[in-house]
Amino acid sequence: MSFLTPDLRSRIHERAALADAANTYPAEDLADLSAAGYLRAFVPVEFGGAGLTLAEIAAEQTALAKAAPGTALGINMHQIIVGLGRHLVAHGNARGEQILRDAVAGEVFGFGISEPGNDLVLFGSTTRATANEAGGYSFEGTKIFTSLSPVWTRLLVFGRAETEEGPKSVFGIVHRGDPGYTIKDDWDTLGMRATQSMTILLQGVEVPAERILTVTDPGPSTDPVIFGIFSHFEILLAATYQGVGERAVEVAAEHVATRRSVKNQTTYSNDPDIRWRIAEAALLMNAVGPQIRELARDIDAGVDRGRSWMPQLSAAKNSAAEATLRAVEQAMRACGGSAYYNSHELSRLYRDALAGLFQPSDQESLHAAWANLILGPIDKAE
Repeated sequence: MSFLTPDLRSRIHERAALADAANTYPAEDLADLSAAGYLRAFVPVEFGGAGLTLAEIAAEQTALAKAAPGTALGINMHQIIVGLGRHLVAHGNARGEQILRDAVAGEVFGFGISEPGNDLVLFGSTTRATANEAGGYSFEGTKIFTSLSPVWTRLLVFGRAETEEGPKSVFGIVHRGDPGYTIKDDWDTLGMRATQSMTILLQGVEVPAERILTVTDPGPSTDPVIFGIFSHFEILLAATYQGVGERAVEVAAEHVATRRSVKNQTTYSNDPDIRWRIAEAALLMNAVGPQIRELARDIDAGVDRGRSWMPQLSAAKNSAAEATLRAVEQAMRACGGSAYYNSHELSRLYRDALAGLFQPSDQESLHAAWANLILGPIDKAE
C-alpha cells in the first residue's frame, strides 16, 4: 500500500525546483501529503493510522525523495517522531500514545535535538532543563537544523538536568502555542533548502509533566526514547538519501539517451565510458536498499543485536549518504557541462546530497563506534 500515487509524486516533483530557488517551505506539498493520509500512515491501526511497518515507511520516504529531496527530508523528521511513538508504546512507555494520537489528529512533528558545537548530539545536551514542582521542565538553549520550522505544531526537544543522582537527559514535547521560544529566519543553505530547518531559541519554554517522555542517563543506551529516536533517525535518513541517489541515476539515463556525441555520431547512451559511469552509480545505490530493509525489519521484530545495534544503524546511514554523493557525482560526469547549470535537476540533487555529510552519525563517530565494537575501548594506561 503506497500513499504516494504517481500523480501526487508528479505534483510534488514539479514544485521541488521552485521551493529550492525561492528558499521557501513547500506548503502545498505538506497539504497534499496530509490530505493523502501520509502524516498518519506510520501510526498503528489501533491508534487510527494505516499501520505501515518501518520497512514500508522507509520505502515511501525513498519514493518521496525521488520526487523532492527537501520535502522528503523535512517530512522525515515527522515520521521519525511517529516511529518513536510506536517504539515507546511497543516497549511499555505509554507516553508514546500522545505522539500517535496527535499524528492522527493532523499535528506535524519537528525535531529539536541538534545544538551548535555539540558533537554528542543525542547523547548529551547543552540545553538546560530545569524541573518545576509539578513534575514538568523548562528548557533554555539553542537548537539548530530544526526541520519544518515554519509548519511544525509539535517539537521534540531535550536538555540536561542537574540532579542529586547526577546529570540527566530530559526529553519532552513543545506545542506550537507554548510561550518561551523564538524561531530565527536563518535558513539559507547550499542544499535541502525546502526543509527550512531554522534555528530555535528555547528561552524557558515550559513542558508539563504529561509531555515529558523520559528522564534518563546521558549517553548511548537502551532507553526506549534514545534508542527509538536513534534507530528511526538513521534508517529513515538512509532511505531518504537512497531516493536522491536513485533519482540521479534515472536523470542521467534519461539525459544521455538524447545527448549526442559529435565525435561518435550517436547518443552518449552508446558510449562505453558513459555507460560505465552510469552503471557505477547504479551499483553504488544497489547495495543501499537491502541494508535498510534488514535493519528496519529487525527493529520492528524486536531483534536483539546487543552492542552492535547503534554502530550498524550508523553504518547504514553513512553508507547511504556516501553512496548517494558518489552516485550523483558519476551522474553529473556522465551528463557533462549542462548538469553544472542550476536549471538542471542534477545540480540540485548534488547540492541536496551534500547535506548527508553533516547529519549524524558522521564518519568520525561511525569509525570510533566500530573501532570500539571490534577492538574495545582505547587502553589509556598504555
